[in-house]
Amino acid sequence: MADRTAPNCHLRLEWVYGYRGHQCRNNLYYTAAKEIVYFVAGVGVVYNTREHKQKFYLGHNDDIISLALHPERVLVATGQVGKEPYICVWDSYTVQTVSILKDVHTHGIACLAFDLEGQCLVSVGLDSKNTICVWDWRRGKVLAAAPGHTDRIFDISWDLYQPSKLVSCGVKHIKFWSLCGNALTPKRGVFGKTGDLQTILCLACAKDEVTYSGALNGDIYVWKGINLMRTVQGAHGSGIFSMNGCEEGFATGGRDGCVRLWDLNFKPITVIDLRETDQGYKGLSVRSVCWRGDHILVGTQDSEIFEVVVHDRNKPFLIMQGHCEGELWALAVHPTKPLAMTGSDDRSVRIWSLIDHALIARCNMEEPIRCAAVSTDGIHLALGMKDGSFTVLRVRDMTEVVHIKDRKEAIHELKYSPDGAHLAVGSNDNSVDIYGVVQRYKKVGECIGSNSFITHMDWSTDSKYLQTNNGSGRRLFYRMPSGKEVTNREELKLVQWASWTCVLGPEVNGIWPKYSDINDINSVDANFNNQVLVTADDYGLVKLLRYPCVKKGAKFKKYLGHSAHITNARWSHDYQWVITIGGADHSVFQWKFVPERKSKEALHIAPQETLADSNSEESDSDQSDVPEMDSEIEQETQLTYRRQVYKEDLPQLKEQCKEKHRATAMKKRERAPGSGVKLHFIHGYRGYDCRSNLFYTQTGEIVYHVAAVGVVYNRQQNTQRFYMGHDDDILCLAIHPLKDFVATGQVGRDSSIHIWDTEMLKPMSVLKGFHQLGVCALDFSADGKRLASVGLDDNHTIVLWDWRKGEKLSAMRGSKDKIFVVKINPYLPDKLITAGVKHMKFWHKAGGGLIGRKGNMGKTETMMCAVYGWSEEMVFSGTCTGDICIWRDMFLMKTVKAHDGPVFSMHALEKGFVTGGKDGIVALWDDSFERCLKTYAIKRSVLAPGSKGLLLEDNPSIRAISLGHGHILVGTKNGEILEVDKSGPITLLVQGHMEGEVWGLATHPHLPLCATVSDDKTLRIWDLSPSHCMLAVRKLRKGGRCCCFSPDGKALAVGLNDGSFLIVNADTLEDLVSFHHRKDIISDIKFSPGAGKYLAVASGDTFVDIYNVMSSKRVGVCKGCLNYITHLDWDRRGKLLQVNTGAKEQFFFEAPRGKRQTIPATEVEKIDWSTWTCVLGTSVEGIWPVINEVTEVTTACLSSDRKVLATGDDLGYVKLFRYPVKGKYAKFKRYVAHSAHVTNVRWTHDDSLLVTVGGGDTCLMIWAHEPEGRREFKQCDSEESDIESEDDGGYDSDVTRENEINYTIKALSTNMRPMTGVKPHLQLKEPSVDERQGVPFCFRPPVSRALPQPEKLQTNNVGKKKRPIEDLVLDLVFGYRGNDCRNNVHYLNEGADIIYHTASVGIVLNLTTSCQSFYVEHSDDILCLTINQHPKFPNVVATGQVATSPSIHVWDAMTKQTLSVLRCFHSGGVCSVSFSATGKLLLSVGLDPEHTVTIWKWQEGAKVASRIGHTQRIFVAEFRPDSDTHFVSVGIKHVRFWALAGRALLSKKGVLSAIEDARMQTMLSVAFGANNLTFTGTISGDVCVWKEHILVRIVAKAHTGPVFTMYTTLRDGLIVTGGKERPSKEGGALKLWDQELKRCRAFRLETGQIIDCVRSVCRGKGKILVGTRNAEIIEVGEKNAACNILVNGHMDGPIWGLGTHPSRDVFLSAAEDGTVRLWDIPEKKMLNKVNLGHPAHTISYSPEGDMVAIGMKNGEFIILLVASLKIWGKKRDRRSPIQDIRFSPNSRYLAVGSTESAVDFYDLTLGPQLNRINCCRDIPSFVMQMDFSADSTYIQISTGAYKRLVYEVPSGKQVTEQSHIDRITWATWTSVLGDEVIGIWSCNTDKADVTCACVSHSGLNVVTGDDFGMVKLFDFPCPEKFAKHKRFLGHSAHLTNIRFTNGDRFVVSAGGDDRSLFVWRCVHAPH
Repeated sequence: MADRTAPNCHLRLEWVYGYRGHQCRNNLYYTAAKEIVYFVAGVGVVYNTREHKQKFYLGHNDDIISLALHPERVLVATGQVGKEPYICVWDSYTVQTVSILKDVHTHGIACLAFDLEGQCLVSVGLDSKNTICVWDWRRGKVLAAAPGHTDRIFDISWDLYQPSKLVSCGVKHIKFWSLCGNALTPKRGVFGKTGDLQTILCLACAKDEVTYSGALNGDIYVWKGINLMRTVQGAHGSGIFSMNGCEEGFATGGRDGCVRLWDLNFKPITVIDLRETDQGYKGLSVRSVCWRGDHILVGTQDSEIFEVVVHDRNKPFLIMQGHCEGELWALAVHPTKPLAMTGSDDRSVRIWSLIDHALIARCNMEEPIRCAAVSTDGIHLALGMKDGSFTVLRVRDMTEVVHIKDRKEAIHELKYSPDGAHLAVGSNDNSVDIYGVVQRYKKVGECIGSNSFITHMDWSTDSKYLQTNNGSGRRLFYRMPSGKEVTNREELKLVQWASWTCVLGPEVNGIWPKYSDINDINSVDANFNNQVLVTADDYGLVKLLRYPCVKKGAKFKKYLGHSAHITNARWSHDYQWVITIGGADHSVFQWKFVPERKSKEALHIAPQETLADSNSEESDSDQSDVPEMDSEIEQETQLTYRRQVYKEDLPQLKEQCKEKHRATAMKKRERAPGSGVKLHFIHGYRGYDCRSNLFYTQTGEIVYHVAAVGVVYNRQQNTQRFYMGHDDDILCLAIHPLKDFVATGQVGRDSSIHIWDTEMLKPMSVLKGFHQLGVCALDFSADGKRLASVGLDDNHTIVLWDWRKGEKLSAMRGSKDKIFVVKINPYLPDKLITAGVKHMKFWHKAGGGLIGRKGNMGKTETMMCAVYGWSEEMVFSGTCTGDICIWRDMFLMKTVKAHDGPVFSMHALEKGFVTGGKDGIVALWDDSFERCLKTYAIKRSVLAPGSKGLLLEDNPSIRAISLGHGHILVGTKNGEILEVDKSGPITLLVQGHMEGEVWGLATHPHLPLCATVSDDKTLRIWDLSPSHCMLAVRKLRKGGRCCCFSPDGKALAVGLNDGSFLIVNADTLEDLVSFHHRKDIISDIKFSPGAGKYLAVASGDTFVDIYNVMSSKRVGVCKGCLNYITHLDWDRRGKLLQVNTGAKEQFFFEAPRGKRQTIPATEVEKIDWSTWTCVLGTSVEGIWPVINEVTEVTTACLSSDRKVLATGDDLGYVKLFRYPVKGKYAKFKRYVAHSAHVTNVRWTHDDSLLVTVGGGDTCLMIWAHEPEGRREFKQCDSEESDIESEDDGGYDSDVTRENEINYTIKALSTNMRPMTGVKPHLQLKEPSVDERQGVPFCFRPPVSRALPQPEKLQTNNVGKKKRPIEDLVLDLVFGYRGNDCRNNVHYLNEGADIIYHTASVGIVLNLTTSCQSFYVEHSDDILCLTINQHPKFPNVVATGQVATSPSIHVWDAMTKQTLSVLRCFHSGGVCSVSFSATGKLLLSVGLDPEHTVTIWKWQEGAKVASRIGHTQRIFVAEFRPDSDTHFVSVGIKHVRFWALAGRALLSKKGVLSAIEDARMQTMLSVAFGANNLTFTGTISGDVCVWKEHILVRIVAKAHTGPVFTMYTTLRDGLIVTGGKERPSKEGGALKLWDQELKRCRAFRLETGQIIDCVRSVCRGKGKILVGTRNAEIIEVGEKNAACNILVNGHMDGPIWGLGTHPSRDVFLSAAEDGTVRLWDIPEKKMLNKVNLGHPAHTISYSPEGDMVAIGMKNGEFIILLVASLKIWGKKRDRRSPIQDIRFSPNSRYLAVGSTESAVDFYDLTLGPQLNRINCCRDIPSFVMQMDFSADSTYIQISTGAYKRLVYEVPSGKQVTEQSHIDRITWATWTSVLGDEVIGIWSCNTDKADVTCACVSHSGLNVVTGDDFGMVKLFDFPCPEKFAKHKRFLGHSAHLTNIRFTNGDRFVVSAGGDDRSLFVWRCVHAPH
């Protein structure tokens, strides 16, 4: 039979002809060694021009398209295309990978650039967002990522003179980026008037923020900052593709074929036009330039590389050529010389010398060339063309011999016959033509009969036959030269073929995979001499196979390099080389053939030489040549550990089910039981499918795992302690070199690894997020800092972690087959090995990736274990056949036979090794496996007397082995743990059942014993007393599912899986009787109570048989069940049976006959049951969980005192309920230890222990029962119940509002007023009078005969020269966000300043000068603020905002400098931020539906950890003041205690059960005390005190209303609380408490409010700072309790009314909160406030400033005298809000505009009774703004229908004549409508409006406010649409009003949503 292995010879890449110039740029550089680096196809090439040598980097698996050179010019970064593209950083000297960067980009990596230091690398993806990503490339870590642009990006560069600044450019844009924290923030380049907006192709950065860029039209654009400064016109004739900066200046290269050199200031130095040089040609286009010293490298579009020496610039050297764009298909080799001929769609034919590696001839044809052939004598070269013709040339001088066109379609293949007489030409027309060579190529024959195009042809050696392959996969034979088809195959038996290039035929069957009929192999060529075949396919693989290869799916060696399809492959004439050509990459690869005898010597060649081959993986082989697989390994390989439901899915499932249970949940649910259980001992060890999972700890205890528990076993005391952090099966365990920490990995959808401490049993770190399905192998590095893990996903991903930080260092796909073991090299922690099924790989870390190479061995065996030896290159591995393989580096040195059957475990000692195998033998070896020093057989005979159990069989399979403390520790497949003394005796320490489910469990009626029976065919008796051992075991002929002791404990009944059962003596386990009456499984078995007269036996075939025990006869059968029976119970009298079935039915039968009874539910409860193990019925209704679709309650058991019901379910939970469990969804205590389903639970006879067995995890767990009352206060392991109790957590209007508030995102805001109609900028203009008369608008006569047009606006400062306003500067803000934010006022600088926020502005107020300064970088409202209390970070503030993808800004409060920006995933906004104790970490909580909790390293902008917080709103989360790892979150019915372990967040719910009747309330605030105390303030006014996570006491009614805020003082630990309460003698809303919250002192806030509501507190030296719901900030002295109000603001908004004084810098504001306030700008404070008792809507001063008119929301208006604040008059003529109120300029009239579409006029001269004298009618909608004319005779009104109307005063007649209106001079202008202000409407106001406007007193400017919260400054008038303006941000959404103060000194703007007043200083233009 033919050899089925891969051939022993191999190929080595020797030369690549070509350079990728198409679709790539800037990809050609000089390295430090003056070599040239570039790429072609999927290969990075380093070309040494002096020695004419190439080196290759082969780490990519698809086309490389981008390249960057490290500033030190040794390292290169390359990026590729592909579905999951990656970036490789590699060394150009050794061509080895240094780092792999992956898992971020998709589609491809378009550009790369290193920064100046070379620490960071930036990459741009080809995805739709053109993602930009900044990497710390050495660690393979992403520092920041952001969407780059909507269109392609062509170049990116770091600014080499400013750190953390980048520039990117591309289609119609250039962007300037700054990197801060994890945020990349772009600013678009402003083209302005200097140049056209166009595509920028390349760029280079210079100093002083100057950037040079090359544009598509050939200009150079020069940028300063983000503005275009100047352009260099016509630098090139067309697009500039490449720009390269060096010390001397810049080089640019363009499409015009020129290279230009410029000096450092971009003055031209010289031009090199390559088209004009000797080698030049028309259409030469430069894609890449590199200038170094006096050499310039130039890469062209047509794959050439030129080198130009500057002083001799007309003579460039052509140093590399390749085919140009277009597919490359034609390849022929010369029959006698080392030459190869290629022809391509670029119409050129080229001849290459394989010795000189050079192009020696080139000739251009008329047509694209598709195939080629050289005649046998080497004289003629025939070329087949795409158009169906073929040409024959003389090789010597490339002259044409003949050109023939007989076909219309492309010629695919042509071949000369071996005798040189004929040429066969195969075409797309399904035929082959035969031409006579000597007859000047006359057609002599034609082969027809093919049904598809011809793909391959071969001649026979005697030139008499031709075989062809066609496109439909048929193989045909023809007789030559006539072309007659040969149908009789006999004739062909002896034919020998001259060449074999066909892909079909028995000789080459093996090139095709076994089970596929794809035709993706394009070319084949056989080397008859060496019996090798080379193939080329569509995936860019070159493969070597043996020839002939008859069976499908033969073994091969494969070589990467070509990126896409390889079109042809041929051996050279002397078989020294293989030439392959790439279709799309149009490159020619030349591979050196290394035959077998040379391969042996090749082992000693330099690593570079072997590299090409090391990337050629051996193909995986058939089973045929591999020894039979061991049954155990076979089983294990097939375990997938998949779960129907993972624990991680429960929260979602619960949410889905919640809806159904809203109703039932309102009913009272049964309380959880008072007593609990605690895991006490586990019988079991997971050996059947895990290995090397058993170790000694530092203290000599033993650590191992079983089910979901990590066990630490003390062999002296025979006790166990447990690590319970996992929630599903643990599959692997590794121990830290110091033997104090252990890492365990579990099963899970996103499975986690826990590293925990064996003393404290606390998690040190949890690693998640990379492994799916499970983690199957772990290993610590020798220094203990790193951990390697392997996942169970399809690729068996390998991850290397820095476990303490929880950081993934590197990851890579491991292997398709299962990996059993991973080991880190103890000497070089960057190296590791993995071993598994047919797999042994040697890895080394490269950045974020790992590079693996297969071990070099003959045939690949399955490895079960591996260890490193005494030096870094020695590795020893154990195989499945019992051999030990000894490796050096990657080479197998020798093998030693060690065991019969697989070697499952090995352990390295200081001077030797110990191994254990399936043969049950432990062997000790010397340090080189030369000899075996000692063996120990595990046998019963050597079991020492102190053993805790019995060995089931001799020589059990050994799965784990480790040494320490003078002993060898052995774990077996049967679940035993043994300790072997060096001298021989063996002690059994722990044991459990073997593989197979354990279902049967029974406890003894009066002794501490239990019996179990399992599918492993054993019945076992266990001692539950402290000796914890297995007393007896008996093998059964079948597995069993149930067992039961007789009431006297003497007999034991066991039900088996085959339908039989037996009764055995309980002491000796010998048979008493046995019966076999049923076919199906016996599912439950029970003796009747009392004397145990009857035995009920339930089976899977729906019957219960009743036997009389004494007479051993069946006396009754219970019939009538429809489904298999699951549980049965007797009543006390032994007369009645209750039965449960699999269909959830409950039946009752009478004993002993088995008659079925129907008993109503009410009666069932009265029956006295002897046992209760059933799961159905009203008395246990509450045990079924919310999500019962996915989980069954499998078992239950009631305690003897009938108080507690224990249950087990399919998810592995053991739960305790208070019995009877009536009503649905009772509360419970829940314990996780079992991993999969719990099959049985039983109480012992005295209720002191609960015993449970697990199905899949085979263990028996013993839980100690702690009854009520006895429980001392200790950590309880239980978790509280599933559904939160729906009893609400209390109600408070403020809390409800804060919870339900929907934060508006400014950019999405809609209009505030209910406007109707068409927006002004969309209305069609009505023609003016002149236009109607046909006079064109622009040709008004220059000097009108009419009067000159009057001023639009009466100007108040006529005397002075009028100056326009240029800019507004924020000067003052009146307002504080207190009504829905908390904990947002703090002291800074020892109390000299305070910091708070409103709208989107952070405000720092100096208390001595009352000056404010602002932080204005947020784009939307700030919601939370905190300060860093660590002395190392003084004045560092963090603020979080609202937004769809919001950011947190960390900034310096004094300099207002941004220190870091954290872009986060909290969609909606960030509602809480908190710094850790060291100040380095920041905690944030989101408003997203999951209320995510995230921890950041804010200085680096790195996210440390993130986790879903709670389903409902979290209000606050704060770090403990002494911790960087612990924090607490509080919210709606929620308090959680969190710990950061590595990168994982672990949390515990607060446990309330310790205090009687405590219930979970809504928690609002949190503070901390010493010794792990936490205080949380609740909605009811109580404060809860927690120790760790357990409630220890409640401070009742600390406040009468909700406790909104608490503050822990760091210096003395005193706690300040603030709440909502009425001020009284005893209490106030502010209290100062001692450290334990036992005594307090209350302070009254003298605000005059009926109820004080404190939202924020902070304590400084002797003072307390308070922020209230009413927008006041008050400072309270601790000694004298004096209150000083520092900040005032409106408490409820919007603020609608705004009036500025006609002559002083004061203004009035009126708001919905019913107050009018007077503010003084120079004094920076509120002077006065008046409570009106009703919401106010508008306000206005009289022209003299002595009166104020106020319009109310209820339609009333009031006139006050300013001097006395007395009411002068009031009136209510309307029922709906007054929108605007105005005094006429002559003070005679008052105009009142309302929502009732009316304006009323009142004559003030008639006195204060205010009778209406007239009103304006026919107003189409509500009135918005009104303005009087200067002479008080007209009024203009803007309305809600976007219409502006003018009326006469006081008659109320409408003025419609436009020319008349145009002549009116207005006293003021506040209208947003009218032709004069059409320009204030922007184009994106489709949903939102301009809400207010005001023209300056000078009449030159107008300011506006809009629904987006922007203040804008325009010139007035602005009649052109979309006028230019300046914008000012700061307000939240919706501005309501805006006004200039007198003399245009200030602008005041009023906010709707933010209830704040902003005062802007006007900056006037200079004279």
